Amino acid sequence: MIIKNVSLEKVCGVTSVLPVNDKIEVAFAGKSNVGKSSLINALMNRKSLARTSSQPGKTQTINFYNINDAMYLVDLPGYGYAKVSQAEKEKWGQLIERYLQKSRMLKAVFLLVDIRHDPSANDRTMYEWMTYNGYEPIIIATKLDKIKRSQIQKQVKAIRTGLGMKAGGMVIPFSAETKQGREEIWNIIEGWIAEAEEMMEETQENQRGI
Repeated sequence: MIIKNVSLEKVCGVTSVLPVNDKIEVAFAGKSNVGKSSLINALMNRKSLARTSSQPGKTQTINFYNINDAMYLVDLPGYGYAKVSQAEKEKWGQLIERYLQKSRMLKAVFLLVDIRHDPSANDRTMYEWMTYNGYEPIIIATKLDKIKRSQIQKQVKAIRTGLGMKAGGMVIPFSAETKQGREEIWNIIEGWIAEAEEMMEETQENQRGI
């Protein structure tokens, strides 16, 4: 996708009213040090749209990025940060759950997992939680440039096993450094945008025909 314009349009905290959007939403989730901000910046071809930090746990809100006025990329709070209190973690969890259950335009969720390691207990919990809420997360295996090429298939298999993924579930190896995997992610998203546009055109045609 050619990114013509992108803006951080809405930021929602634990007490915020979630927006009711008329464009598709695609959400990104992952533990706090998995490289989610770097992924978002790479997707947008921006250096600092989403703030990266050496200190994990910075994303404490749901951030809605408007892309080309055609879709929303939704950045969910990072999870698994040990220094955050249990009460705070529960608030973030409730915020994410409220979004997953209430959004009418959420098309899919991408779950980020570090390709260098087996999925953590938090990763598996998040995967199962999203599945329970009716989504089949697409896994993005981040930090691809940190391992040897010969290790990729072994690590992808470990991720599938560790998460208990269903057969046919998608895993996309990704590197924010080399941008490998970026085009594959955008191809998937662009397919959803095209579907949404077709449905809108059909609705408008039906309304004109009444």
